[in-house]
Amino acid sequence: MAPPSPCQLAARGRLERVLRVVGPALDLVLLAGDRLSRAVDRSDDEPLPAIRYPGARPLSAGRR
Repeated sequence: MAPPSPCQLAARGRLERVLRVVGPALDLVLLAGDRLSRAVDRSDDEPLPAIRYPGARPLSAGRR
């Protein structure tokens, strides 16, 4: 693999700086979304069963 050119190194440096600055804000967005989804879904419903397709073969145990 060829070494990166000076232009590529400069672009990578700019991108990494932007990500370093924006990273904490993105972490807060993820945290807020997680908290919001937990607050909205307060149900004690049982999980839905797995979908069974007609004609599907059961999984075998495999060889050892």
